[in-house]
Amino acid sequence: MQLSAKAAEPVRETRFVEMVFPGLSNHYGTLFGGNALNLMGKAAFVAAARRARCNVVMATSDKIEFHQPIPVGELIEIVARVEREGRSSMTVCVEMIRENLASGQRDVVTRGNFEMVAVNEHGRPVAIAQSAPLNLKHQLT
Repeated sequence: MQLSAKAAEPVRETRFVEMVFPGLSNHYGTLFGGNALNLMGKAAFVAAARRARCNVVMATSDKIEFHQPIPVGELIEIVARVEREGRSSMTVCVEMIRENLASGQRDVVTRGNFEMVAVNEHGRPVAIAQSAPLNLKHQLT
């Protein structure tokens, strides 16, 4: 079996999964908000970098909503989507979904928007290439 990659349709979203272990928790035994923001920022970065195919930086985070705590032992899925694209900036919407592995119950518990900017090697904004390759599709051959 050989893996090959070829260009395909644009990447629509980026997904990460993470277990909430005690090292990510606060003194209440739930995911510490700072760690949630870290994971969401990382997902926003990856989604924007995959779209721009160059370096990106975070300019702002906006309207981060924490709806429910996430206890130690639950799985979290972080979903990031580029929702708006300007000349050099992108708005990335990020949702965090908690999943109880025993019951399978899933709930969207955190949402936020991140403004990401494509930059050059000097940290200056650059235009996002409209013809940038947006996806690699893996196939088994």
